[in-house]
Amino acid sequence: MARKDLLELASLSREEIDLILDQAIPFKELFTRSVKKVPALKGKSVLMLFYEPSTRTHSSFEVAAKRLSADVTNFDVPHSSVVKGESVRETVETLQAMRTDYIVVRHGRSGLPAMLARQTKACVINAGDGSHAHPTQGLLDAFTLKEVIPEPAGRKVLIVGDILHSRVARSTATVLRKLGVDVAYLGPGSLVPRCCPDGVRRFTDYDEAMAWKPDVVYLLRVQMERQDVQYFPSLREYHRVYGVTTERLKRLNDEGIWLMHPGPVNRGVELCDEALDYERSLINQQVENGIAVRMSVLYGLKPGAGDDEE
Repeated sequence: MARKDLLELASLSREEIDLILDQAIPFKELFTRSVKKVPALKGKSVLMLFYEPSTRTHSSFEVAAKRLSADVTNFDVPHSSVVKGESVRETVETLQAMRTDYIVVRHGRSGLPAMLARQTKACVINAGDGSHAHPTQGLLDAFTLKEVIPEPAGRKVLIVGDILHSRVARSTATVLRKLGVDVAYLGPGSLVPRCCPDGVRRFTDYDEAMAWKPDVVYLLRVQMERQDVQYFPSLREYHRVYGVTTERLKRLNDEGIWLMHPGPVNRGVELCDEALDYERSLINQQVENGIAVRMSVLYGLKPGAGDDEE
């Protein structure tokens, strides 16, 4: 993959996606070995620049970098000069003086990783920017799907929840459609944009969406922190209308439907407690696969690739 940065998925070719996913397979096989490290990035440095809270993505990237033998620096935003008014650009220029090779950045402002990529020679990886994109989440979702459905073209994935604010919905739908998967959105009318991407169906009724016969139901976390107005009556009502209740879980089981969620799960909102033990749940698999896919991304990016930047 002759790219310097990974900022979104729309510009990736099918061949580039396949390469990332194929490279992740041997990296995942490392997890079962007594020595789980390879020297692929020995001597390289990875800067973790997270302006928003994160557990899964942050820890996954950190583990991925260390398993590639890279040196990892965690930038502590609350205890940095950012609180004194230092801009992101000034921060990066300061840290760039330390000769960082990779910058993994999460920020609440859409487009900020792309701006950084234009200002630094380091490889920039978007770990989530506003409601815009979360490319490695989309890639790990595709990798997880292919583990249970090796030939996903023509299969159906129903993404349920707060589509309006979800960078996960955008990135996962983008990569799945590039793999030939049919994608549909389901959620309250206030949270599912009327203008969906070409080829993505829009549902606001749960039963109508299930009549579409999805192979996978992908629940999104309800992002209350991004909702400046009330988009539905209550969390209890949301669970009743759009969540996987005990009764709906039985239907998923009867129809052999796989269950996915990017985490963290809001119990009693997106999923009932029983869903966490559902035999066709891929949620824990998604977490594990995140490390392998992010190892593949770090390994595949090329500092100074220049003209191939996104």
